[in-house]
Amino acid sequence: MPEPSDPSPPSGPSEPLVPSSGLRHLGEFSGLAGLAVRQRGVFPDAVPGPALRRAAREAVGVLDLVAEDVRVERAWEAGDISGEELSWSVGYGPRTRAYLLRPRGVTGVLPGVVALHCHAGMKWAGKDKIADGPEPPSPEVLRLRRDIYGGRAYAGELARRGFAVLAHDVLGWGSRRFPLDAMPEPIAALARAESPREHPPERPRENPRENPREHSREDPPEQPPEHLSEADRYDRAAAQHEHLLEKYCTLLGTSLAGVVAGEDLAAAAYLRHRPNVGPVGCVGLSGGGLRAALLGAFDPGVRAVAIAAMVSSYRDMLDCHVTRHTWMLYPPGLSRLCDYPTLVAARAPDPLLVLYAERDELSPAAGRRRAHETIARHYPDGGYEGAFHDAPHAFDLPMQEHAFAWLADRLSR
Repeated sequence: MPEPSDPSPPSGPSEPLVPSSGLRHLGEFSGLAGLAVRQRGVFPDAVPGPALRRAAREAVGVLDLVAEDVRVERAWEAGDISGEELSWSVGYGPRTRAYLLRPRGVTGVLPGVVALHCHAGMKWAGKDKIADGPEPPSPEVLRLRRDIYGGRAYAGELARRGFAVLAHDVLGWGSRRFPLDAMPEPIAALARAESPREHPPERPRENPRENPREHSREDPPEQPPEHLSEADRYDRAAAQHEHLLEKYCTLLGTSLAGVVAGEDLAAAAYLRHRPNVGPVGCVGLSGGGLRAALLGAFDPGVRAVAIAAMVSSYRDMLDCHVTRHTWMLYPPGLSRLCDYPTLVAARAPDPLLVLYAERDELSPAAGRRRAHETIARHYPDGGYEGAFHDAPHAFDLPMQEHAFAWLADRLSR
């Protein structure tokens, strides 16, 4: 198992949240954090179990949704994979589109996996980031796969290994994305601004590497919108639209995380009730890893959960890592119940795999180590595996192979 060099251990729960130098993104207002801790209480050392799962589900505002009126839109075979494009209704918005992939010619019972697509600052596409459909993937999807998935559509690879794999869109992505004409004009205008710097966005992004509109040392220079694809232009607007969507969700008594979790719960329930599908697990990278964590916490029917590059303590992220994540990581009220790793461990003692990326730019090393130690403490009798890979924020091929072998073992027991 890949292991890290041994970093200095994080301080204990009594450690002050605010370093003497202050929090870099709060500056002279850093005292807000200490005041909130004293008056409101955050990141308590909660005990995983049914009570925490119920309280977290209420705090996140998970909606009770069902995949209804399921239709097979088309079927195809490609090489050693058989695929179906499905659609269903969750009661609002456009029909959800999903791919169900199986090894070609296999008709017996297979273990199932819900493959959860990432955020990545790319909302034009959802399931297609990780699964091939009957049409070739777009250039934008190929670019993303190269950057963070080792160039692989991993849902298809899972199917080749003997799984029934379901990859579906959720609110805001792919078949469930918002049309530009439903966005307020200042947001929709970002998709057609004369210069990409005309409206500099504060994006709810996960990682500059994951977002081709943001610079990293490997990205080409930013291009004017007339040189961007329709998908890339759309994603500039969608990044700002997420702020508005979270406002609506909060006003309506839920959260973006709660709505997406409700849609994921519906998808997992559908897969479990498919004929010739046995035990079901789930897997995801980054925002997809967050979705896997929530699905594992809220659905006891999910047998095994694999999370890649998406577990760190909240408290260690406060200094300068809050801005780089989606609203889905911060549902209102959750931090008063527990720190995020405790929620990840709330499914204990059921099987859990967390793959930590040692060169992950989106979380601090101390936060990853604290998360690993917290989760391990809540799994005293085993069932948890935490592995540290020498990787950036990604689900690269070695991490995928680790997750595939682990899922095969846990779903065959």
